[in-house]
Amino acid sequence: MTAEQVSDKKILPAFLMCFFLGMFGIHRFYVGKIGTGILQIVTLGGLGIWALIDWIMLMCGAFTDKQGNKLTEWT
Repeated sequence: MTAEQVSDKKILPAFLMCFFLGMFGIHRFYVGKIGTGILQIVTLGGLGIWALIDWIMLMCGAFTDKQGNKLTEWT
């Protein structure tokens, strides 16, 4: 069993970007997910639903960066 990798990205900046600019996928650019960030811009965050799901995942500590490492630290 391998230990889970931890991202160097912080939850608080991603959380705030998702809350205020989630429709534009800015938080996904922050964690390195460029492709899905562009998709969120085009679909306006999946009409807000995709952004809401990301926001909930950030609050629960389940959001990952491009390499699949969980964001675990708030600051």
